[in-house]
Order: sequence, then structure tokens, then C-alpha cells
Amino acid sequence: MKDYLATSLRSRVAGALSDNDVGESVALCGWIHRRRDHGGLVFFDLRDRYGLVQCVASPERLSTDVFTTVEKLRAEDVVAVEGTVLARPEESVNPEMATGSIEVDVAACRLLNESTTPPFPVDVEKEGGEVAEELRLRHRYLELRRLAPTKALGLRHKVTTETRRYLDGLGFWEIETPILTRRTPEGARDFLVPSRVHPGKFYALPQSPQLYKQLLMIAGYDRYYQIARCFRDEDLRADRQPEFSQIDLEMSFVTAEDVIQVVTGLFRHLFQSCLDHDLGEIPTLTHDEAMARFGTDKPDLRIVQELTDVTDAFGDTGFRVFDDVVSAGGRLVALRVPAAGEESRGTIDRWTEVARGAGANGLVWARRHADDWRTAVDKFVDRTHWDAAGEIASVEPGDLLLVVAGEERAAQAALGELRLHVAAERDWVDDRSPWRLLWIVDFPLFERGDDGKLEPSHHPFTAPRGGLVTLGADDPLTIESEAYDLVLNGYELGSGSIRIHQREVQERAFEMLGIDRAEAQEKFGFLLEGLEHGAPPHGGIALGLDRIAMLFTGAASLREVIAFPKTTSASALLEGAPSIADESDLAELHIRVDEPETSG
Repeated sequence: MKDYLATSLRSRVAGALSDNDVGESVALCGWIHRRRDHGGLVFFDLRDRYGLVQCVASPERLSTDVFTTVEKLRAEDVVAVEGTVLARPEESVNPEMATGSIEVDVAACRLLNESTTPPFPVDVEKEGGEVAEELRLRHRYLELRRLAPTKALGLRHKVTTETRRYLDGLGFWEIETPILTRRTPEGARDFLVPSRVHPGKFYALPQSPQLYKQLLMIAGYDRYYQIARCFRDEDLRADRQPEFSQIDLEMSFVTAEDVIQVVTGLFRHLFQSCLDHDLGEIPTLTHDEAMARFGTDKPDLRIVQELTDVTDAFGDTGFRVFDDVVSAGGRLVALRVPAAGEESRGTIDRWTEVARGAGANGLVWARRHADDWRTAVDKFVDRTHWDAAGEIASVEPGDLLLVVAGEERAAQAALGELRLHVAAERDWVDDRSPWRLLWIVDFPLFERGDDGKLEPSHHPFTAPRGGLVTLGADDPLTIESEAYDLVLNGYELGSGSIRIHQREVQERAFEMLGIDRAEAQEKFGFLLEGLEHGAPPHGGIALGLDRIAMLFTGAASLREVIAFPKTTSASALLEGAPSIADESDLAELHIRVDEPETSG
């Protein structure tokens, strides 16, 4: 690390000192991490953003006033220290510390500010102790002093720095887009901001810079990116934040392959520069293939067990549950669980509930013995069908086969959820390859919502494969899109597409989504008019910066890589947001708050 932060109060930073500095006089500033008295000598670890260094204070080499100051130091006091860097005696070298082979012999120490007793310990040895999240977030500035959050935010900084470096080298411009904008339907509720100067009207905080970056392409800025702040007023979920950051980029005169090539290069660069890891080849799967093999469009390739379609093994079984599904065009999807043939009925019942919770009507199990099968449906399905299914799924004696029957996508998705559940229980993750990226392509353009209406699989600005003519298909669910997702270890890192760049295509897509011309003009007129003024073919992607940082650091939650995160109830405990507004402020904004009714 470059040690460059010389100021009037310090010449060096504590965590960057090394054996090369032995004999040097240094001035350091930081916080007391830990203090120890050893037979007259006082040892204390000085901590700054860069790490720790041990300091040694001797009453023989310090004035009485200075040594008295050292003796009174407590955890989290802020001090300025001057001294000489010495090599530690061999027997006291600490290999667990980056600076463990040296120490600073204190010549002067000044208390810059004393600290009250913190509400929870900051020192490293106690970081593993359980501290209530509410307490940690209320005093987040103290938690951020800990080495683990400091390291996480440092790596996040490096990700953004290296992203900028890489994209700048490819001719991308970083351009900011508005935060105060108008409402656009993008799948979640908007945060609304009332306008004081336009009574009764509201701005919206952007869910993404989607329309602005398309307009930048129309403007001719053919390579744009932004570390964009985005906002979504979503229902409470365990690991979602109402405000988040994404690496947003857009390119003109490109196909999907061009965008994928640029982003693949970006991630090769990030993995090499931030993690010193060579990604190797990054595979590409179609959406259909991902669903068939893994039951999800964001598969974790570290899990070696895959799904298998065994429909062909169960033609005309006489078992109504299977036969009705097959005759209706459904599928039978199986998951092989190696060496689980003796698994308890209680475990199988629990797995059945997982499958039901994921949308399956039920789960059929079959145990493979050396020369026979024991199944949940012995009375209805004979051995020949199970032999055929076992051959398709490569089942061996001692294995367990789990089967879900139903509509193809629903059966795949349900068994995909069960696959993840069983993988966690049986440790199926292949740790020999800790990072498994892949691209998913050939997504459907539309899907059916819970109300039966068409919805965009990505967003309504995604280009259909084949252009306007394909939007006349008899079955809109068969239309493929020019969309693509980047997936890492079961997490969607980014979602992108080639965009519609012709007005008549965009209007037809809106029409299929139930947005008539009048509504389209009212909500998206500025985009539609822009498409008429020489809009080039263009496409891009949005990559979740918070999620990238979480995976790169090995954090368990997005909150660990965000400096000041919200709780799961979207509250900011540190500053107490959201808060009640004064009546005078509301009056200026032409807003009246109706108090919620309380039940008596």
C-alpha cells in the first residue's frame, strides 16, 4: 500500500509500517485499540484505517507527565504518538499482525480526545462476540472502526476504482443522471418527493437510470457508465436495501455479444486486481437449459448435482398423478441424491414440505437398492419405469431419487429450490472452484403475472429477438428477448439487454403489456419522441455493486458492505430516519398527514 498521508500531525500511518522502517522516527495518530501494563512498561496497540502497530512506553525514557498520560489511556481514546520504529525481539514477534515484527518505542504521546466506554468492544479479539444488530447500527461509526468492516469497505472502494479504470480505458464516459425525476413503472414502488414550487406534484427517486442512459445513446454518447444510486420502495425483505448502488453502463452500435464481451473483460479485471484470481472460461447457458438443469435462472455451478427430466420413463404408467401430468403436456423432473437411500422418512417428509413450499403439488421418492426399488408409489408404478428413470438420471444402488410432476417450469423451479436446500444440508458445494460465473441468455420477452396478464421478463424496453415481426406471434410467451444475466455462485450480479430503438416496436411492446398509446405518450412520450430522432441500436447492463462487494468480501449480508445501511424495516437507527416532519414544513409542501386509526 502506498503510504502517502503525511500531515501536520502525522508522518506515517500505523498499519503501513514494516521492517523497512526500522530505525526511522515517525509521528502517528489513531485510536487506542488495546492497552497492557507489563512490569512498568506500557504496551498499547495503535489503530488507524490501515491497521495496527504495537507501541511501547517506558517510564525511564519518558517524562512523568507523558508517562502518566500513557498510563491513563483507555480503549478508543484518540492519541498522537512520536517514536522510533524498532524490530521486535524474536520471541515477541506476532505473526497474526501485519506489523507483528516491529514496534514503536514511544518518545512522546499526546491525548487528542478521550472516549467514554463504548457500548460494545471494538478490539479485534472480541469481534466475534454477538452484539445486537440494533445496537451496532445505532452506533455504526464504532462498528466501522473494526478491522473487518474497514477491510470490506476498502475492497468495495477498490472495486469501484478498478471499474472506473477499466471502463475509462475502453472509452466510456462517466455521466451523472438526475436523482429527482418522474415516475416510471419498473416493477417496484417509487419513493415520491413532493414539490414545493409545483403544488400537488411529485418527483420520484429513480429505480434505475434506464431511460436517461437510453437518451444518452440517442444523444450520441456511445459509451456511458455511472456508479448509480437507485431507490426502490419495496416490501420488507431480509437482505434488500431501499437505496442501493449499481454499476450502470450502456453502449451504442452493439449486439448482446458485444456487451457480454465488455462486461466479461471487466470481471476478469476485477477478479485479477481485487482478488488476484484468474476466472478462466466463463460459460454461457440459455434460459431453457438453466431451468432444465438447475431449476433456476441463477444457478450455483459449485453444486454438482443437477436436475434430470425423466418424463420419457413414465409413459402410460397407470398412475393417474403421473399420467394426467404427461397427457396435459407437463413434465416429470428428478433430482438424484447420492448415498441417501437410507435417509429417514422424517427427512424426506421435510424435503417434501420444502418442495410444496416452492410450488410443487407433492414429491415422489424412490430408493434404489442393489436389485430392486423401494418407492412411495409401489402400488401404482412398476419397476420397469423406475429402471428407465434410474438409467436416465444415472442412479446407483444406495441413491435416492426425488421426482416432482407438474407444468414444466413450475416443476423445475420447485425441484430447483429443493436442490439448494438439500445441497446446503449435504454439503454439495464444490470448494475447488470458489468462483463460478456464467452468462444466462435467450430469456423469454414476456411472462404471465399472478393476474394472468403479460409482464416483461426484464423491463418493457428490452428488444424482442427478430424485431417487430416477432411481436405478432400467436403465443407471446414464445417470443425470445435480447436479454442476458450475469450470475455468480447462485446470485444474479447483473441484468441487461439490447434495447428497443424504434418507436413502432416500442409502442407495440407497450400495447402487448396493456399500455395504450395515450398512456404510453403520457408516461414515456419523451423516450418515444427521442426514438424518432435517429436512435442507434444500443444495449447495456446494470451490475449490483453492493452484491459484488458482499461476495468479494465473503460477507453474510449486504449491510456489511454498506457504510450506513438501513434495517430490514427500512429504518436508519443511527440518525433516526424516517422521522416526523414539522407541520410548517408540510404546509409549505401542500401536504396533510392523516393519522392512522388506532383500534380501541
